[in-house]
Amino acid sequence: MTSSLTEQIEQAMAELQEQQTRMAETARELQSATATVTSKDRMVTAKVGAQGQVVSLTFNSTAYRSMAPAQLGALLTDLLNEARAEIGDRVMSSMSSFRGIGEALRASMTDGTELDELLAPLRSMRPGFDEEQARRNRQRQEEFRG
Repeated sequence: MTSSLTEQIEQAMAELQEQQTRMAETARELQSATATVTSKDRMVTAKVGAQGQVVSLTFNSTAYRSMAPAQLGALLTDLLNEARAEIGDRVMSSMSSFRGIGEALRASMTDGTELDELLAPLRSMRPGFDEEQARRNRQRQEEFRG
């Protein structure tokens, strides 16, 4: 193993450790994340957890007692769906920062080395390789354009 390859592996391992730490921190944050939505008339408040589970339903007034069952059911369904969509957006936003980590680690470890040249024929046989190559080229062009 050459010195430069050893350094690349050490750098990749350090990056991997950093990503694992960030992932664990994000997972901890998401475990306690909630979304709370209140109906327009302020009659009902729904709170859901990061996995979309209902944490609480709070009736802020007694106006629901005069509602038809179907109307109340529709209100609760809409409110819960809105809260779930909100928490889903938050989860997706938190996780989007991890997109492309595997590719970045692979590139940091093998791009421009003998190992990359050795693995190139194997990569080209992988299903979807052409599409992946095209996507990478587009990303590089976008990065270049700044």
